[in-house]
Amino acid sequence: MKIAQLEDFHVDGGFDEFCFLKITTDTGLSGWAEYSERRGRRGLTALIHSMGRVITGLNPTDINAIEAILNTQMRTTVGGVQSQAAGAIMNCLLDITGKARGLPVHALFGGAVRDRIPVYWSRCGVMRASHAHMFDGKLIDKPAVRRVSDLIAAGREASERGFRAIKCNLLVFDETGGRVHTPGSQFGRSHPELNIEEDLVDALVSQLSALREGAGPKVRLIVDLNFNYKTEGFRRLAKAVEPFNLMWLEMDLHDPEGLALIRTGTTTPVGSLETIMGRKPLRAYLEARSVDVAIIDPQYNGLPEAIRMAAMCDAYEVNVASHGFAGPLSSVMSAHFCAAIPNLRIMELDVDGVPWREGLLTERFEVKDGCFPVPQGPGWSTEINEDALRAHAVKN
Repeated sequence: MKIAQLEDFHVDGGFDEFCFLKITTDTGLSGWAEYSERRGRRGLTALIHSMGRVITGLNPTDINAIEAILNTQMRTTVGGVQSQAAGAIMNCLLDITGKARGLPVHALFGGAVRDRIPVYWSRCGVMRASHAHMFDGKLIDKPAVRRVSDLIAAGREASERGFRAIKCNLLVFDETGGRVHTPGSQFGRSHPELNIEEDLVDALVSQLSALREGAGPKVRLIVDLNFNYKTEGFRRLAKAVEPFNLMWLEMDLHDPEGLALIRTGTTTPVGSLETIMGRKPLRAYLEARSVDVAIIDPQYNGLPEAIRMAAMCDAYEVNVASHGFAGPLSSVMSAHFCAAIPNLRIMELDVDGVPWREGLLTERFEVKDGCFPVPQGPGWSTEINEDALRAHAVKN
């Protein structure tokens, strides 16, 4: 069996673009992966095909050998889109290998250590605020969020659906509705200084108060601040949210000592590292004791490296939460990762989505009692509905 062809598919995800990679062998067996080309990663598809040409003709089940070859292609530019391109290819090859051997992908790493995977509702209320024009039955039959008090209903819905935790980003509201405050990735207020003003602190406290009122005391809260502030701002927000007993406060900061300073200055647990690619850069953060929760993305890194990263975290007594807010296959890939690692904290899951999202897969995976089922079929345990991919293709 040899690698014969690489194909990419780009699907309208409503809020996002879902990107799929298909690798087909000369026997007709194929494997799939999902990757993400948004937010400054344009060109990732071309890079995947460039790296794919190097391994065309090789046996796709020679996982270790192919990973070593891919590593030679990014020796001088490791990280970023290079690592994500290699990760997409490796994930495709795992799907092929699992199908060839009749095993789920997690079995290729020794099998599952749990039969259910705890999940949290990511961006709870956030998409309903920042994309309110899609909700209230216009495209998605869920209530839009146009004021902070509307978050009470979102929190209540999460609790009623059995979620154990919910995550939000900092929202600001005015007479036009709500939007995410993201000066680290968009132009506008607080860009490029990334200062935190007092009204933003108040806005976050109000937002968490509304979610807590709706969700009740048993649902844990998580806040994701991304790259939007500097160390001083993160420290202020960490102190301000202490009364909410967060599961963690999430932030991105390419400074291990800065993260450690924030962590030791608050009772709020710190989660980070979703943008750290591979074990080598991860080591500095673990040695600095930067985080309480290490956030690792199996889509970005590829499952083989993601599992090694989780094992490294385990050596430092740090548990791992999966990162994943892309399309439906990304969630299933994440479930295989979460099933296989012993030091799991919880799995991230996007809940709000366009009506055709789940129909992109041939199998459906339902969350029950706040848990995602461990996939059991060969490969990723689902096939891709190519007709649905084409029906909802991104229109250039």
